[in-house]
Amino acid sequence: MTIPSVGRQLLNKVPEVTIFFWIIKILCTTVGETASDFLSTTLNLGLTITTIITSVVLIVVLFFQFRAKKYVPAIYWLAVVLISVVGTQITDNLVDNFGVALQTTTIIFSIALALTFAVWYASEKTLSIHSIFTTKREAFYWLAILFTFALGTSAGDLVAEQLNVGYLLSAGIFAGLIAIVTIVYFGAKRMLTAGHRRQSGTYAVLAFWIAYILTRPLGASIGDYLSQTGGDGGLGLGTTLTSLIFLAAILFLVIYLSLTRKDEIPAVAIDTR
Repeated sequence: MTIPSVGRQLLNKVPEVTIFFWIIKILCTTVGETASDFLSTTLNLGLTITTIITSVVLIVVLFFQFRAKKYVPAIYWLAVVLISVVGTQITDNLVDNFGVALQTTTIIFSIALALTFAVWYASEKTLSIHSIFTTKREAFYWLAILFTFALGTSAGDLVAEQLNVGYLLSAGIFAGLIAIVTIVYFGAKRMLTAGHRRQSGTYAVLAFWIAYILTRPLGASIGDYLSQTGGDGGLGLGTTLTSLIFLAAILFLVIYLSLTRKDEIPAVAIDTR
């Protein structure tokens, strides 16, 4: 007689990578740029006070994110919005308050992100977001997300402002790089034989994280282009209006995903015998 396997279902804590994921991610990165400017400059709170406030709120939201038993769109994407703001402010504090050059912060956060990935992989043997169902993996995931936002802010500001490329052209450059990553990934996937499917999974993870990093400066460049004055190369919508527009779009999509559950990753069954 066959003895059935004794196991349990583990629910992933992050969303599936769909078109909705990338749309909301870019919207969040734009809000990260404009909301940070709105709080520190428009409301005149200052960069230091703004960083303290948003960091405290982020810690509270992450507490509920870690406590949740499964992926909850409202909690998850609120955490992404807040971590995008905090990641932006980490870079801004280093550059504006401590005088660290953008080239230096770009290198620092590149190393920090690489070390996070190295320790994560050494510990868990995977960097896939389809396996975020333990506290340790979720901690690595959010730490990596924080460094991608800080790195993206540094790289975006370096290209758009210090290299004087401009916000619109900068957005085009990063969008082009994302398109290249996408084309290379799908091209490589088509060329792989059935015997190399595992290698295809490795390419997918690599392509995901490269695209994730690049969406930060893309969103920031879009946000700056919309919010900054014409004299600074923008459309002059201001940080208040730009933030409200993108927050409303995020809210609409999160409500839609909460109702339809189109971005939930299926539970993973493991043997507990």
